[in-house]
This record gives sequence, C-alpha cells and structure tokens, in this order.
Amino acid sequence: MSLPPKHLRGITTHARRGSLRNAFRYGVDYVLIDPSSRISPALFSRNRFNLASVYDRDHGGAVKAGRGVDWARRVFADRGVPLGAHGRILLLTQPRFLGYVFNPVSFWLAYDGAGALRAIIAEVNNPFDERHSYFCAAPDFAPIDKSHDIVADKLFYVSPFQDIAGQYRFQFDIGSTRIAIRIAHENGCYKLSFCHHLLVLFFKKVHIRPIL
Repeated sequence: MSLPPKHLRGITTHARRGSLRNAFRYGVDYVLIDPSSRISPALFSRNRFNLASVYDRDHGGAVKAGRGVDWARRVFADRGVPLGAHGRILLLTQPRFLGYVFNPVSFWLAYDGAGALRAIIAEVNNPFDERHSYFCAAPDFAPIDKSHDIVADKLFYVSPFQDIAGQYRFQFDIGSTRIAIRIAHENGCYKLSFCHHLLVLFFKKVHIRPIL
C-alpha cells in the first residue's frame, strides 16, 4: 500500500560539549515519502516544480545526479538487508521550497514486510556539493529502535569547525507518532567521549500531517 506524503515540522538542536560549549536550536520542515507512490497532493510534487517538491536527482548517488530509490534499493540489497518481497523504502528529507533547498542530511528507511525497520542510510551533504552516505544497521539486521547505538567512523568533511576524525553515533526512534534522531560526533577529545557534536531531529505527532 502506498504511503501518502507526510509533512513533519520539527526541531533541530545542535550542541557542542567539552571545553568549548555551545548550543542552538531551530525549526525544520521535512517530508516523509514513499518514492514508489504516485500520490501527489496539490502543493507537493515529485520531479517537478511546486511549493514543495522532491527530485530523484537530489538523492541517491552523486550530488545533482542522484538515482533516487533505485540507488537505495541496490545499496540495501548489496548489504543483504532482509526486506523480503513486501518490504518498502521510505525517504525522510527536507524538500525543495519553490525550487530552493539546503539539505544537510536525509534518511532512507528500509522496512521489511512486517513493518520492522531493518536498516537506514544517512545521506549527508556539505556546502561544497559533496556527499557521503552512512549505512546504519543493528547486528544481524535486528529491527532498529531507540535502544540501538550504531557507530560509524566519520569519513566526510561537513564543517570548517570539525575535523575528519572520530566517530558518529546514531540513535533512531522512529514510529508512527514520534520521530527522534540523534547523531553524536565524538572526536576523541576525552576518553569518555565528553567532546562531541550533537545533532538531534525531533518530530511530534501533532506536527505529522498530510500535505494538502
């Protein structure tokens, strides 16, 4: 069954810990879409101009030459993610508004036929038209929930204030009524990882709604 596009209005929090502390937060607008769906509300379009739109070329593969869900499907298959015949892939992303977008991170969500979240691709962009994608999965592709702490080495330049060093720790709490994503950059300043950069995306039920 196709999922109609959903508008998620949430809060992003950036926080720096350690000897230099700083934190700020701001509102963000994301959409959660089924890239295989043809459902197209009046103010939202796929691969064409509208108030809000998502283009395949903006996601999956090289910047400005993306292949959309076909790319994500191949990555999940190559990794051996057990989606089965009735699995589906959703995309959580910031849409273009009137053709313009700045999209630091999007998430490809891979669900099996029973609705369990088996793997995620975090698609990270920097201001220099570069991209790196981080594959996230629990051991043995167990269903991902907020108890999982998924670690990946940082391999990509995203900010002049952060070195390409250390690790990312991903935590995902993704449900039908609440979405919270936590990304901690631990750069090895302290043994107990007190020095890290934290990105939190949080969406509440009251802000998850269909696009008109």
